[in-house]
Amino acid sequence: MTDRRPFYYGWVNVIAAAAAMTATLPGRTYGLGLIKEPLRADLRLDDLRFSVINALAIVLGAAVVLPVGRLIDRLGTRIMVTAVSLILGSSVLAMSRATDETSLAITLTLVRGFGQGALSVVAIALVGKWFRQRIGQAMGVFTVLLGVGFVFPPFILKPIIEADGWRVAWAGVGYALFAFALLGWLIARSTPEAVGVPPDAPVEEAAVPAGGMTLLEALRTPAFWVYTAAGTLLNLVFSAVTLDNEQLLNERGLTGGQVDQTILAALFVSGLPANLVAGWLGRRVALKKLLAVGSVCLAASLVAFPFVRSLPTAAAYASLLGVSGGVITVVYFAIYGHTYGRTHLGAIQAAVQVYSVLASAVGPVVLSYCREYTGGTDPYFFGFAAVAVVLAVLCWVVPPSTRPIASGVI
Repeated sequence: MTDRRPFYYGWVNVIAAAAAMTATLPGRTYGLGLIKEPLRADLRLDDLRFSVINALAIVLGAAVVLPVGRLIDRLGTRIMVTAVSLILGSSVLAMSRATDETSLAITLTLVRGFGQGALSVVAIALVGKWFRQRIGQAMGVFTVLLGVGFVFPPFILKPIIEADGWRVAWAGVGYALFAFALLGWLIARSTPEAVGVPPDAPVEEAAVPAGGMTLLEALRTPAFWVYTAAGTLLNLVFSAVTLDNEQLLNERGLTGGQVDQTILAALFVSGLPANLVAGWLGRRVALKKLLAVGSVCLAASLVAFPFVRSLPTAAAYASLLGVSGGVITVVYFAIYGHTYGRTHLGAIQAAVQVYSVLASAVGPVVLSYCREYTGGTDPYFFGFAAVAVVLAVLCWVVPPSTRPIASGVI
């Protein structure tokens, strides 16, 4: 079968991938934050108890990610985006009917595992399985679409939550995921070969076994651990500052909706251009060096936060964080397929996602311990800023892999 479309179908997969990543919203802290307070009040859970349930759900839910990654490589992204979306939709629907702590714990674990974990891996593979030479550009477009996708759902869900309650809103999300599962089946395609087109700019792979590196081979390269540490550090920090955003700002004398709107606007306005620029530079600059630049920007934002005392300084901090997130996210999504190949990308990306999920769980806990035992949060920000600088240096100097699989810039 030969594809006769006048465009490369991989770009349709980029749109499907952005929609799939947007559909992970109920399994992310950002999405759960929309219903956290009414859910706690409904089930009579105090904040600490909910935090414990949530942390356990994140850790236990990560168990589904590695099997899903291997199934992506065996069955293809088209089947998996449909199957995982159906499971996630069923889990969200079941969570909307939770009546006690036990049912909440079970359903939240499934939502976390198949949302933040499994569907995220599928979304990244939808792009990674199609692109190599233009992977930076593809991931740049993907993250821009994702940024837009994450902005609008809260504006739809909040009025429903306020008018009809969290259960009605959450059930609606579950039914929407069923609809997306059908859409995924209709438009997603697993690989270029599945529709009769050659892969994006084929590259020489004589230096590695046929099919690129396996997960175990990737794990043996220093580059895997450096790239993963740099990417997951952003997740660790971002999960903490978003979940604890209101208290962190209150501690610095900033309160009210205007502050939240300023920070959100600064993140959006700085993050989207950074996505595009990073995607454009991905074909011209080594991806590991872009990751180093992103890590330096992250360090700068962390150093800046303890000095936030006004709206302008809050906007400056958020802008630095937005730029770092924009650059790191594009590279983080692109670098594994570019470095290790397409064949085993599902398994490799799944392993990365496990570390990312665990980092997201650890970040808020570390921040809480820092506040409790030091009497403030400045050591948290300065300490992780130092870690970001170290990782930036390592990203810059580490060899891309022990057995390069791609010619040209890496």
